[in-house]
Amino acid sequence: MSHSISASTTGANEFRRDINGLRAWAVMAVVLYHFGIAGFGGGFVGVDVFFVISGFLMSGIIAKGLQRGDFSLWDFYLARARRILPALIVLAAVLLAVGWFFLMPKEYETLGGHARRTLLFASNLRYLQESGYFDDDAHEKWLLHSWSLSVEWQFYLLLPVLLLAVWRLFPGRRAMVLLQVPLLLASFGVCVALTLSEPPKAFYLLQSRAWEFLAGGLLFLFGENLRFSARTRLGLEWLGLLAIVSAVVFLDSSSLWPGWLALVPCIGALSVLLAQRGDSPWTGNAVAQWLGTRSYSIYLWHWPLVAGLAYCERLESPAWVLSALFATLLLGQLSYALIEVPARRGLHGLTPRWAAAALLLAVFPPALAAAWIRETDGFPQRLPAAVGEIEAQADNRNPRQDECLDKGAACTFGGPSIRALMVGDSHADALVTAAQAALPGSQQGIQFRAAPLCLLVFGAHDVEKKNAAPCLALKRELEAELAGVSSSLPVIVINRTSVYAMGYNEKFEDKETGRPLVFFSSPADRASPEYLEEFRRHYVASACEIARHRPLFLMRPIPEMVIDVPHAMAKTMLIGAQREVSITLADYHKRHAFVWSLQDEAREQCGARILDPLPYLCDGKVCHGSRNGIPLYADDDHLSEFGNRLLVPMFAKAFASMQDAGEALAHRREDATR
Repeated sequence: MSHSISASTTGANEFRRDINGLRAWAVMAVVLYHFGIAGFGGGFVGVDVFFVISGFLMSGIIAKGLQRGDFSLWDFYLARARRILPALIVLAAVLLAVGWFFLMPKEYETLGGHARRTLLFASNLRYLQESGYFDDDAHEKWLLHSWSLSVEWQFYLLLPVLLLAVWRLFPGRRAMVLLQVPLLLASFGVCVALTLSEPPKAFYLLQSRAWEFLAGGLLFLFGENLRFSARTRLGLEWLGLLAIVSAVVFLDSSSLWPGWLALVPCIGALSVLLAQRGDSPWTGNAVAQWLGTRSYSIYLWHWPLVAGLAYCERLESPAWVLSALFATLLLGQLSYALIEVPARRGLHGLTPRWAAAALLLAVFPPALAAAWIRETDGFPQRLPAAVGEIEAQADNRNPRQDECLDKGAACTFGGPSIRALMVGDSHADALVTAAQAALPGSQQGIQFRAAPLCLLVFGAHDVEKKNAAPCLALKRELEAELAGVSSSLPVIVINRTSVYAMGYNEKFEDKETGRPLVFFSSPADRASPEYLEEFRRHYVASACEIARHRPLFLMRPIPEMVIDVPHAMAKTMLIGAQREVSITLADYHKRHAFVWSLQDEAREQCGARILDPLPYLCDGKVCHGSRNGIPLYADDDHLSEFGNRLLVPMFAKAFASMQDAGEALAHRREDATR
């Protein structure tokens, strides 16, 4: 028995159990991926499956309406708005309400901006500017998942206009096909090209995603001429599901996405649609039907729960994740039963104009509130004063940071009589005012040069190349200054060296952990023994090159708290509790033992001197991120202007020993010339 794909797709009101079941597969792939469930590293492909389904259904609605002669752009847009807006409006309103009580000003301001863009179906463009799906701080974006709704809505705006224009000129499906095929090929080409050159654009922009919708649309338009036996349809379904499952299991956030790889889940979705097996045990069962019917609401509410777990530092707790998964299904059911269905029925009972007016009236309050929150910088006045004081430590940084770090200017801290040259990265910038405070006299000063993410090791290259030029310029100027500045002037090098060798370790951001930030011969995916040995050689050689010309002081790594200290403390206080932040000394040494060994080797080989902050920041078995309820850090690894004062005695001892260091260098030079 043969079966036509168009046989049961004769109108906009047709219900296909296989499509509903495929929605279930797609939404659960996305949900389980976002909750970090093992085995679902590529679950983000569920969105691509949704795009294919959407293109298939929308093309069907438009084509059938044009064939009947009753297609209306107004009715099409209104139907989409009735489907999408009610639950989305409620979600935005709930998040804005909850954020009032639990979010810090910057977070609340960001949420306001994101909510406004979400309700305008332009959030994908905002997130493109922030480049934030696989990148930094994704879990701090409570409406990040709305990017796909924005892309989908933008497609809805354009597709019917194009198809209607073509139909009026050349009635018939053939013209529709001839329009969509080149558009699909062009969009796919853009997708592949941008994935290689600018991945965020490939991910977020309609022009690089349209081919997925168009693929579904072309399947519908070709469908009425296709006939398959029951055995063939079974094979197509198995092939499609296997492709989708393979993508979910074998892809992950490090995959070059979307690009060519996106063909795998899209072809899988097309195969399942082509099979049209409404009685399939895989898509037609009761569980799949229940999930599929509620897939939109489940999708809407799951990500705020993921972000909420991350906000509360519970995303790695199996018990909390399991509870949040259950809450996702519960909220999906409640949203479907109490928002989606009643809103759809109520709006269907109104005339089109009144339905549109009702939707606009419902959108207006949360959109206005979101804009107000954005304009008032998150309305910090709503927070208790004590919470605001703690959160303010995040901004208690070097007041000359913009000038001396971000812009890379050569700066002098203190008086005109220069006692030392301090060089490094943002960790040097965070400590230079403490060194200034330790100077023996008001006329004495520090010459300071730093650049963001700049490891002061000659021959090291930035993997991401974001700060390659300023760092390279700094190293070149350092080499020139070593030859031109008085030989008695010591050099103090302060770097977050561990992060360059072994990657990030922050828990509050979505930075890729364990991947070195610099390379010497070729980039490394991990800190392998071979890589670390290469790092060691270059580090010691660079230190000894500096020490050959100047007295050299290398500072031990600052303890890294892993979490954003003022932010974590302020959040805890907001719910009426107190919190002190610290790490164990054992964890410190586990993170930084490699760097200590490098510095020890530089001390033994070429007389480098060591500045050790641990006696001032740690006691017993603990290194402190806060003391007496006050953060010592501006984030997770940079001491604040308050915290860096603890290191003034360390720098004072360094300045007191600099004359001895100069004499020791002179003796080494004499020994070298004998």
